[in-house]
Amino acid sequence: MTERRILVTGASSGIGAAVVRAIAGPGVHVAIHARNNREGAGRAAEGARAAGAEATILMADLAQPGEPERLVAEAAAAMGGLDVLVSNAGFADRTPVASLTDADFARSQDTVLWALLRLARVAGPLLAEGRDPRLVAVSSFVAHNFRTDSTVFPASAAAKAGLEALVKALALEWAPTVTVNAVAPGYTQKDAGAHAALDPKAWEAVLGRIPLRRLGQPADVAAAIAFMASPAAAYITGQCLHVDGGVVI
Repeated sequence: MTERRILVTGASSGIGAAVVRAIAGPGVHVAIHARNNREGAGRAAEGARAAGAEATILMADLAQPGEPERLVAEAAAAMGGLDVLVSNAGFADRTPVASLTDADFARSQDTVLWALLRLARVAGPLLAEGRDPRLVAVSSFVAHNFRTDSTVFPASAAAKAGLEALVKALALEWAPTVTVNAVAPGYTQKDAGAHAALDPKAWEAVLGRIPLRRLGQPADVAAAIAFMASPAAAYITGQCLHVDGGVVI
């Protein structure tokens, strides 16, 4: 019997794929979302099934109006309901404000902030009928890290800061039925061959700014998300948990 029905967006690689690995097991049905990396989503699904979970692959471009709503509806139909939504899809944009076009800024907002709003509006009633319902949104340290010795990500920071504010608003609106929280990763290791916002030299310099002196691993972040998505996190809502090695203190 399926005991936990979980939709994870941006789950074909990186943190999203690690979340799938962290939550997969008997009694779990996970809907694995990807924008265009069906191969990566397939690998994540294979791993989930090997761990005893059911897995469904769903494709959608969350920056497009109507797509978040369709994704939630299809996930709920495939799983027979929804207990957990993990809103993870996003990307990093370090373009300086002076060079940032309206279209590029809007793309960050559409993929991160607007996607969360659109997902939440349709997921809310489904989650309210679920078991130990949770919404966990993936933010980022870039919404908190503004220093002259660090790279600043203006569009991403604005989108993630908005996401955290929306998390707090949803936590109030959906209480006491559904908990809503955010997890904010720090500098996190990318998958081999994946696009990185920083070059190798910049990544090396980053280590000196991390108190724990290492990059985070996707599994580090996934463990925190899995906890926030679990029944054990029943008395936590409206919070942002930083998983960043101490970058934001």
